Amino acid sequence: MSQTNYLLKLQEKFLKYPFGRTLFSKVFASQAPYFKSIKPTILTLEVNFCQVLLPKRKPVQNHIGTVHAIAICNALEMAMGAMTEASIPKNLRWLPKGMDVNYLAKSTTDITAEAKINAEQWQVGDVSVAVRALDTHGTVVVDGEIRLWLSEKPKK
Repeated sequence: MSQTNYLLKLQEKFLKYPFGRTLFSKVFASQAPYFKSIKPTILTLEVNFCQVLLPKRKPVQNHIGTVHAIAICNALEMAMGAMTEASIPKNLRWLPKGMDVNYLAKSTTDITAEAKINAEQWQVGDVSVAVRALDTHGTVVVDGEIRLWLSEKPKK
C-alpha cells in the first residue's frame, strides 16, 4: 500500500531492502542525534502508533545493571516523535511541552518503547500522547505521557 506521509513513504522505500529497518532507524535517529546514543530500531511505524526497540547494553545501563530510566525516556521520545511525524495532519505543527513518566518495574531486558494516540486528538492546542515501555516478558516498566503543543502552520 502506498503511503502519503513523507516519513511513511521513506520507511516503505527502506523496507524493500536488506537491513532496511536498521537503515531507516539510523536515518530517523540522525535527525535528533541524541537518539543515536541508545542505538534504537523502529520496529513498527504506522499512523498513530510507533514501537522502538532499545537494546539493553552496557552504555545504557545504570549502576545496578538495569536499563537507565533516561535511556528509556529517550526511546519513548523517539517513538512519540516518529509517530507524530507519521500522523499529524499536514496543516499542523508540533512542539513537545513535557513528559510525565512512572517507573513501575526494573528494566532488566531489551525494552520496547511505544507511543500511541487516538486520531481525533490531532487538534490545535495541548495534546497528550500515551507512552509506555515494556520488557521482553511484556511487563510494563515505564508508562506515562508526553505533552505536545499543536498549532496551525503559518500560511505561505
